[in-house]
Amino acid sequence: MKEKLVEINKMLVEVYDDVNHIEEFSIKKGVFSDLSITEIHTIEAVGLYGSKTMSEVSAELEITMGTLTTAVDKLIKKGYMLRNRSNTDRRIVNVSLTKRGKLAYRIHEKFHLDMVEAIIDDFSAEEEEILLTALRKLNMHLKDIYTAARRVD
Repeated sequence: MKEKLVEINKMLVEVYDDVNHIEEFSIKKGVFSDLSITEIHTIEAVGLYGSKTMSEVSAELEITMGTLTTAVDKLIKKGYMLRNRSNTDRRIVNVSLTKRGKLAYRIHEKFHLDMVEAIIDDFSAEEEEILLTALRKLNMHLKDIYTAARRVD
């Protein structure tokens, strides 16, 4: 039993590392090589449609407002994001994507879909369902572990 646990742990770590390496490589070799993974994730958190408040984005990314402000400043300088104050409450700062930011979002989204398609290309329909069921359970358990850990803090 312990051997299985060790192998599962090893595989989870390897999958996580492999996805990160593939993502980093695709960004550095792609048309948006000026972006970091962190910046791509910030773009994803803002989303394609409308705008979000800085508070909403920092909560979604689980980062401080200071960290987000630094990231947004860089993305504005690079032409991926816009920032403006709310017309109704000047204390509220909204961020949205420029056309270039939306393009980066879409290309990164396509990268993920292409990667998943390549992974499951030789899976049978049954294997796809088994993988999806296992990933849903894994995701649920990881969220439970994270939620429990946060309650301890």
